Amino acid sequence: MTSSPTAALSEAGVSIWLDDLSRERIASGDLARLIAERDVVGVTTNPTIFAGALAKGERYDDQVHELAAAGADVDTAVFEITTDDVRDAADVFRPVYDRSSGFDGRVSIEVAPGLARDTAGTIAEAKTLWAKVDRPNAMIKIPATVEGLDAITEAIGSGISVNVTLIFSLDRYRQVIEAYLAGLEQAKAAGLDLSTIHSVASFFVSRVDTEIDKRLVAIGTDEALALKSKAGVANARLAYELFEQEFGGERASALLAAGANRQRPLWASTGVKDPALPDTLYVTELVAPGVVNTMPEKTLEATFDHGVITGDTVTGAYTQAAEVLDALAGVGVDYDDVTLVLENEGVDKFIVSWNELLDTVRGALEAAR
Repeated sequence: MTSSPTAALSEAGVSIWLDDLSRERIASGDLARLIAERDVVGVTTNPTIFAGALAKGERYDDQVHELAAAGADVDTAVFEITTDDVRDAADVFRPVYDRSSGFDGRVSIEVAPGLARDTAGTIAEAKTLWAKVDRPNAMIKIPATVEGLDAITEAIGSGISVNVTLIFSLDRYRQVIEAYLAGLEQAKAAGLDLSTIHSVASFFVSRVDTEIDKRLVAIGTDEALALKSKAGVANARLAYELFEQEFGGERASALLAAGANRQRPLWASTGVKDPALPDTLYVTELVAPGVVNTMPEKTLEATFDHGVITGDTVTGAYTQAAEVLDALAGVGVDYDDVTLVLENEGVDKFIVSWNELLDTVRGALEAAR
């Protein structure tokens, strides 16, 4: 029997995580089905995903009624509902976690996006979420803002597994790796078992193309237009090169020798935004050993149906990737400005989604009362 494209992806060293979660998906057995039939080995959530799940999820009604009867405010209700979903999903993934020695079977939950510029607030919420979910295969998502970097170090140093989110630039990615290594050093000094601490660094892909392509179209020259839809993949490939360099260095090697894990690159925002592009572009072009690709269900199904997996498409392509970024600079695209705009937009979009989530729950609580 020929293996499916998702099985081939797994065999090539890519962990497939689903970028979606709802109580319906857990309770109906759909999540278990995706593990069995689509090689899914983890789940990521974000405020947008929870807002969507709650807006159309009847399975939340009983809990909303209980919370309303108990007089819960909207923040408490959102905290209880989302952590329950993550805990239940973590239980579904527990066999995967055990089988993979903790690398996979992971379920991520994000600190409230309004804390993205608040180091102390992020640290406090990360610790609260970790204690509340109370599953070793949870991951707490912390954004890679400047203010998030110290929070990442503190969380890792406390033994919390972290999914660092909203990474767009190579410079910021280097700082994220630095924050992770500093956290491991703190954990080691505190006598914690480094082998139990895991982390992924979520590097966003399609959003980079969306922003850069808009600028290339505005520039309008043939030279500029020839670079369309090449930046996202090139940027991610160079991130993998950085991952190899940093985790091959002396500082990381000493920690790995003491039992620590590499912080794996995770490709996020892998749904194609431009309908002219192949719908599996950000999967097939970013195959490398030891990465995670977190996919919306549409991208997952497209990959399963017709993804062409040809092995590693990253490690031999660094020179070409660097040439793409150089060419972008040559036609007048300011990479630093692009990545700053995307980071700010990413934070703002999650705040909007979070507020929608709060509004949905507030309405449900009022109706239940």
